[in-house]
Amino acid sequence: MIPPYSRARQADRRHVWHPFTQMQEWLAQEPVLVTSGQGAWLQDDRGHRYLDGNSSIWTNLHGHQHPRLSRALHTQADQLAHASFLGLTNAPAALLAERLVSLVADTALTRVFYSDDGSTGIEVALKMAIQYFQQNGQPQRTGFAAFDHAYHGDTFGASSLGGISLFHDRFAAHHFPVTRVSGLDDLERLDNAGIAAVVIEPLVQGAAGMRLWPPGLLVRLQDWCRRRGVFLILDEVMTGFGRTGRMFAYQHDEGVQPDFLVLAKGLTGGYLPLGATLTTARVFDGFLGRYEDLRTFFYGHSYTGNPLACAVALANLEVFESENTLGRLVHKIEVLREQLAGLQSLGCVRAVRQCGFIAGIELGQPNGEPFDWREQIGSKVCQAARRHQLLTRPIRDVIVLMLPYCVTDAEIGLAVTAIRRAALEVVPCAG
Repeated sequence: MIPPYSRARQADRRHVWHPFTQMQEWLAQEPVLVTSGQGAWLQDDRGHRYLDGNSSIWTNLHGHQHPRLSRALHTQADQLAHASFLGLTNAPAALLAERLVSLVADTALTRVFYSDDGSTGIEVALKMAIQYFQQNGQPQRTGFAAFDHAYHGDTFGASSLGGISLFHDRFAAHHFPVTRVSGLDDLERLDNAGIAAVVIEPLVQGAAGMRLWPPGLLVRLQDWCRRRGVFLILDEVMTGFGRTGRMFAYQHDEGVQPDFLVLAKGLTGGYLPLGATLTTARVFDGFLGRYEDLRTFFYGHSYTGNPLACAVALANLEVFESENTLGRLVHKIEVLREQLAGLQSLGCVRAVRQCGFIAGIELGQPNGEPFDWREQIGSKVCQAARRHQLLTRPIRDVIVLMLPYCVTDAEIGLAVTAIRRAALEVVPCAG
């Protein structure tokens, strides 16, 4: 029996520690206790409805309680909830790997290694890259190159790649060796002999505030990697599964051939945690040998290849076809663009950045200067937006808008209007 919501509120205050949340402030306010979801909407225990403005941290694609995904979950649960993937297999995991490889048929990616989320998917790619070079004649390649303002997760390997001081500096003494660069010019000046791979979020850096890369950068980066024998790792945890208007962001640039592609978040349509690291036959073959050769990839998680998550992921990908999701997104991306254009007139909006169905609205003072980060203007605007039926979170003073694909034109308008009204309430000079 589900406990009364009043009891759940008390239990949360007494026992729960929330991620990315200053708990002293959390305990001083009444939380939103989400009880149900339908389509693009969430509802709390007091009957308030909110548009899911960040797709439940960028995971929900087709809407809450999508009948096809829910049915796949229930059907699989009646057969097998979980079994070890170490030396065993299951049908949903095997068929999902086949389906994922078919989606990247324009590349040499043919193998799928499962993990739990985006961060662990990045860990897989990093460890594979290091071990590959160790046992294939280039043991000196133990380092990585990553970009300023990058975010690739919070486990130590993924955190090592991060370039956002707020998230990463505190643990720098324990990080892997990583060379930080601001762009390709920095890379050209590097001594690359010790670099195993370069890691990048293609097209747009999410946690950096939806910062867009210049056109053509990915192709030039690939060329740099190929000329120097360095692996290219693409982190599509956020940008994958239609967020940029294509199934994957790298597909906007013809001829891009990553050595690793890391997927998570939208992989199960917002239902269950699942990560996948795709790689090539070259990398896979570099681990083959007799057991005593110790070329095995000794890495894995208890829930690797979980049948429930894989079954839902398969259903998620089937929805893309049955509902023509990418085709229908073309119109919605343009509606979002038109709606966002109206925010440029606000004095407190420094920039509006859009990449497909991803948007970031950067707030600042009317003179163009940023707000003092300690004022938490972005957070206050998101709090105010709740009064206008929108739930989302900021990245400092960048308001993230990443809606489920099932939204209507009117709901896109509602979301942007909620941000406008909330900004005017929090920053009176905004108009």
